[in-house]
Parts: sequence; structure tokens; C-alpha cells
Amino acid sequence: MASSVTPLRRVSDRSEQEPAREPLWREALGECLREIRHERGEKLADTARRAGVSPQYLSEMERGVKEPSSEMIAAVAGALGITLVDLTAAVTENLRAARGGTSAGATLLAA
Repeated sequence: MASSVTPLRRVSDRSEQEPAREPLWREALGECLREIRHERGEKLADTARRAGVSPQYLSEMERGVKEPSSEMIAAVAGALGITLVDLTAAVTENLRAARGGTSAGATLLAA
């Protein structure tokens, strides 16, 4: 007596079914802040001290888990020696690049 077994069918990859999630503003902001800080060769603690925030808070900002106030964003931007306009433009460019837009210079190259 032969048993009939229904063959398993392959479940397609989740990535094939769902479009990529658009990054949140706080995630894009954090990535940009970390990138600028690294470009400058600064330690997290040094930037945090100049911004008047704790290193833990700055780390959470950079990882995109904190929803920082505009005052906190301005303080960190100032500590990095960049303007809010330049920071906002850099975040926007990074978001466009993540979406697949064609934009040269997706990161801020701070002077």
C-alpha cells in the first residue's frame, strides 16, 4: 500500500512579497549624524559633551531609537559644526538615495 504524500511547496521569500520599508526620519537622521561624526574622527563622548547631552542619548539618536526634539537636533548639529539646513539637506539626500533616487553626494561632506 503506497501512501500518497502531497509534496511541500516552497514558500516565497518575504522580501519578494513586501516592498522595502521606508526609513523613519529619526533613523535617517541618526545614520547621518553618526556618519558626520565618523567623518570627523570624533568619539561619541566628545560630541555628546559639546552638545550637552549624555553619550547614551546621542547613541540612541544615532541608532534611530530616540525621537529627539528640535533643540536636541540643533545642539548635536552645532557640536558637529554644521547648520540645521545642511543637516536636513543631508538627511533628505540619504532618504532619496535609500528610495532609489539618483542623487550624487547623498551624504554631507562637512567642511
